[in-house]
Amino acid sequence: MPARKDAGTPPQRTSGPVSLSDSEFRSGIAVEFAVDARYSWDAGVAIGGYLDGLKDGKILGRSCHGCRRILVPPRMFCEQCFRPTDAWVRVKDTGTVNTFSLAYITWDMRELTDPDIPAVIDLDGASPGIGIMHKLGDVDPESVHTGMRVRAVWKPAAEREGSILDIAYWAPIDGARKGPATRGGTTKRSGSKAGKRGKR
Repeated sequence: MPARKDAGTPPQRTSGPVSLSDSEFRSGIAVEFAVDARYSWDAGVAIGGYLDGLKDGKILGRSCHGCRRILVPPRMFCEQCFRPTDAWVRVKDTGTVNTFSLAYITWDMRELTDPDIPAVIDLDGASPGIGIMHKLGDVDPESVHTGMRVRAVWKPAAEREGSILDIAYWAPIDGARKGPATRGGTTKRSGSKAGKRGKR
């Protein structure tokens, strides 16, 4: 059998990691490459319908005839009854604040003068204890409380994309709104909450 012409020659590396020598590393040799990170994600039947509803200015849930619950966000399978859900149901875009937080620091550690106010909102028409998390807006932070009645403030129809952010925020239905001087703007915060409590 004839000998191969490349016998004894190590194979050429064509892919995989490439090590840098200490001198190459210190001299700043850079390896440049482009990453094509495009991907497709299927929201599924339940969340897809929910997002389509938001684009149309509607909040949709699914009903389960087994446990008689209205589930928002919707799911096609009831995690309590272990059975398929039965029908689409439109719930109101009003609700009640179940719990909330005053956040004076953003996710990237910037201090805020006016706090972000994330809240869990129990929706009218959904089953008790089933709520969605969103932000409150157009509200005096000192007046926010559990049990507060709120209504969705929708983006204009032309700006909606089929996202939970098609609801810009939730605002109080009665009272507790910001006054005309501070609505939509920023206001100075005088002292910390701890300082205010100490003066009482």
